[in-house]
Amino acid sequence: MLVRAFIFFCLLCFAPLAQAQDFQTTASHAVILDYDTGEILFNHNGKEPMPPASMSKLMTLLMAFEAIDRGALSLDDELPVSEHAWRTGGAASGSSTMFLEINSRVRVEDLLRGIIIQSGNDACIVLAEALSGSETAFAADMTTRAHELGLTSASFANSTGWPHPEQVISAADLARLAAILIRDHADLYEIFAEREFTYNGIRQFNRNPLLATMDEVDGLKTGHTQESGYGLVASGVRDGTRRIVVYNGMESERARASEGERLMRVALADFEVVDLADSGVIVGEADVFLGQADTVSLRLTQDVRVGVHTRSRDDVRAEVVYSGPLAAPIAEGDVVARLEVSGPGIETRSYDLEAAADVAKQGMVGRALAGLGSLFGAN
Repeated sequence: MLVRAFIFFCLLCFAPLAQAQDFQTTASHAVILDYDTGEILFNHNGKEPMPPASMSKLMTLLMAFEAIDRGALSLDDELPVSEHAWRTGGAASGSSTMFLEINSRVRVEDLLRGIIIQSGNDACIVLAEALSGSETAFAADMTTRAHELGLTSASFANSTGWPHPEQVISAADLARLAAILIRDHADLYEIFAEREFTYNGIRQFNRNPLLATMDEVDGLKTGHTQESGYGLVASGVRDGTRRIVVYNGMESERARASEGERLMRVALADFEVVDLADSGVIVGEADVFLGQADTVSLRLTQDVRVGVHTRSRDDVRAEVVYSGPLAAPIAEGDVVARLEVSGPGIETRSYDLEAAADVAKQGMVGRALAGLGSLFGAN
C-alpha cells in the first residue's frame, strides 16, 4: 500500500493555496536560474529543446575559451578567413557578420569580440575551422562537449545558430551553459559587458538590450531567427546575488527588450532560494510490519532546497511517501521512502529517505501472535 504523510518544515507558515499566484511570462520558453546554487527559480517549458538561434554561440565561445585555457589557442593567434566563412557568415550572407574579408587573417581576441558583441557568423566559422578542421566536425565536438558537461538537451549542427532541425538546446541548459562561462572564464566573460566593437572600420553595438537599461546586467547573448523568435540569455548581479535569465519566442526586438527587463527585475527582487532542511535531518517515520519496533524514523540523505517566488513561499508542501507498512528486518541506511516537495511554480522533486535505525524482525512467537491478531481481526 502506498502511504503518503503530509509534513511541514518549521520555517514555513502555510497559507491557503488559493492565495498563491503563479508568475507568468509571454515567452514560449523561459528559465530563471540562481547562479550560486544552480536552483531553477522559475521554469516555463524550460526543459524542452528549442531552436536557440544565435544563443547557441555561447557553446562556440565555450569551446574557444577552453581551447585558450589548454593552450591550443592564444588571444594573439591570427586565423585565416576561408571562402566558406566569408560566403556563409560574412557580408555576402546577409546574416549577422563581423565583416571579415576573404583570405584575410584575424586575431582570436578580435574574433571573440566579433561573436560576443557583433554576433558574427563569419567569426564563429573561422574559429570552428581552426579548432576542428571543419564546421561540421566542430558542431559534433560542440555536442559531445555539451553532453560531457551535463547539457543533455543540446544538439548542434553548426557553430552559428543558423536554423537546422538538429540545432536545439533547452532554456535550462542554456542557463547552465551561461553559468559555466561566468564561473570558469571570468576574465574573458568581461567582454560580454562591452557595449560596442569596431572592426574593419565598421562600428557595431552589443545587441543585448539590457546592457543599456539595467546597471546590474553584464551579459550574455541574444538570438533571433524566424523559427525561434527573439530570445536572450542574460545575467545580472544585485547585492552579491547573481541570476541568469533565459527566454525565447518573443515576437519582436521591442518585446524581447521589455520582457527581458521585466524578467531580470523580478529575478533579482522577487525570487529566492529557500533551504528547507539539511541532510541527516529526521523528517518523519514509517510504520513497520513484524518488526521489534512499530515504526522507524526517516532521515534525509541530501539537503532540501527550492527556488520560489516570494509570494508563493508559504505554499511549499512536502509529503513522505513509501510502500508500507515496511517489512522487517530493516537496516539503518536502507532507502525506504522518499520526500516529495511541491508548490506553485515548483516542479515536484523527490528526495531519498533512509531508515535512521535498525529494526530487527520479530521472533517466531511475535510473528505468530501478529498472525493470530490479523486472523481474528479479519473475522
